[in-house]
Amino acid sequence: MHAGRAFDPRAAVAARARGPRQPRRALHGVLLLDKPIGWSSNDALQKVKGLLRAEKGGHTGTLDPLATGLLPLCFGAATKFSQAALDADKTYRATLKLGVTRAGGDLEGEVLATRPVAFDTAALRAACTALTGAIEQLPPMHSALKHEGKALYDYARAGVEVERAPRRVTVHRLDILRWQHDEIDIEACVSKGTYIRTLAGDLGERLGCGAHLIALRRTASGPLRVGDAITIEALNALDPADREARLLPPDVLLGAWPSVRLAAEEAGRFLSGLRRRVAEADCAAVRVYGPEPGAFLGSAHVKAGELIPGRLLSPPEVQALIQAPATPEFQ
Repeated sequence: MHAGRAFDPRAAVAARARGPRQPRRALHGVLLLDKPIGWSSNDALQKVKGLLRAEKGGHTGTLDPLATGLLPLCFGAATKFSQAALDADKTYRATLKLGVTRAGGDLEGEVLATRPVAFDTAALRAACTALTGAIEQLPPMHSALKHEGKALYDYARAGVEVERAPRRVTVHRLDILRWQHDEIDIEACVSKGTYIRTLAGDLGERLGCGAHLIALRRTASGPLRVGDAITIEALNALDPADREARLLPPDVLLGAWPSVRLAAEEAGRFLSGLRRRVAEADCAAVRVYGPEPGAFLGSAHVKAGELIPGRLLSPPEVQALIQAPATPEFQ
């Protein structure tokens, strides 16, 4: 008998009742998930990865467990282009509670201060204007940023404050959707690396009353929109074929980039990593396609009439995309 944990016959019976584990398979595409509150990004990824029986998957940047909304999940070849989604501008809708400042900037933190709420519309507009454009932002302790190999939120949970350097971010747009005495709904379009809980706290300070987040929802990431996303419950209710049909092709992550299409012979050489001559203007980032529908080859840049390969798909990955059924349009 082997040393270690004792044999549990009930567990063995339960395992047999569940049947053999379904094998994982190579899937290539992007699933737009409407992440539920309380789930970490990795929780959501692992659940969806299991539902799709996908071999390889990753998410495109952490969405706070207290937040809901758009979380693009990448599978197979799409994981090669997840950085484009990480770098993309994001749009959020948030509800702020005014007059109360909390540790961590959200409902979970202890109350640090309470102040009266007393400002007018002009002051609110001025505060939003002051926080629009390129600004300096101090990353919150409740964040996934690393210090000496450990996430800041681990230090925060242990009651340890770590010195952080301000970061330059861009708030492209900051709109007030609703204002009702001690609550404000805002919509913010921001660059990567912007913390909405910090933006909320800074807005509260400019209004002289303090504020913290009580709700946060990501509505867009680059060209991708939450209206095209599916919930975990809805995905779970689909049969396997319909789940797979929800996968968008990997190039949706690069949807804002110009495209270049190559003839069959040129496409094969490009896919092997060779530069190709093209009649295109210089461009820092392009999507490259072969002649067949769905034949996405990868990314590149154009310089002095040369198409210079970036991240490339493998020939089997390209073939899988060509043979994939057409993706439905999600409205």
